[in-house]
Amino acid sequence: MPDRPAGAFLVHVLTASGAALAFLALRAAVDSRWPAMFMWLGLALAVDAADGPLARYFRVRETLPRWSGETLDLVVDFVTYVFVPAYAIAASGLLLPPFDIAAGIVIVVTGALYFGDSHMKTPDNYFRGFPALWNCAAFYLLLLRPTAWLAAALVAALAVLTFVPFRFIHPMRVRRLRQLNLALLAVWAGLALWALWRDMAPASWVTAGLCAIGLYVLAAGFLRRPDEAPPSTK
Repeated sequence: MPDRPAGAFLVHVLTASGAALAFLALRAAVDSRWPAMFMWLGLALAVDAADGPLARYFRVRETLPRWSGETLDLVVDFVTYVFVPAYAIAASGLLLPPFDIAAGIVIVVTGALYFGDSHMKTPDNYFRGFPALWNCAAFYLLLLRPTAWLAAALVAALAVLTFVPFRFIHPMRVRRLRQLNLALLAVWAGLALWALWRDMAPASWVTAGLCAIGLYVLAAGFLRRPDEAPPSTK
């Protein structure tokens, strides 16, 4: 039997370490070291994936009710998924003034509203709308380097999609096609690491693979059958 109070608090520390990783990512972004920024954000994503199972194992909610793991997770997710990527998009030269600052403001405001939505997920674990994955949006924008007007249009479209109630998959929690989704996530991670190793200028087949998987993730929510029942809560 693990030492639950100590273990539970260490889970909170692990979650909070995502904020430290966000700080390191921001330092890299200030210096325009985009691969380093995405490496720190990728580590934060790994922490975000690990802390949930650990929290359930140590029964953090029951063991340490004084600290809210949900609140802590939302705070850290906001800075890693929204705030640092918003700065990167605004400071990278992708957009022309004043649209660069406007885009950053739109991203942080819509992202904050999304994280404040108590119905951000459906009963069957899909996200409602674009789930403020601005770290991924920033990755694709810096990988593809579209024209300034197209970059601005893409940011605006994703901001609007934040409030459009379409389903967006959570690859580790949505049951439908989970094995396929996890396999594609692993392939995406490998291709993304290769792109970072190549200083965001990989071979064309790597870029094509990343774009194909990204398009699949955007469309996968529409593959849900209308009669697909949510998982039982009993």
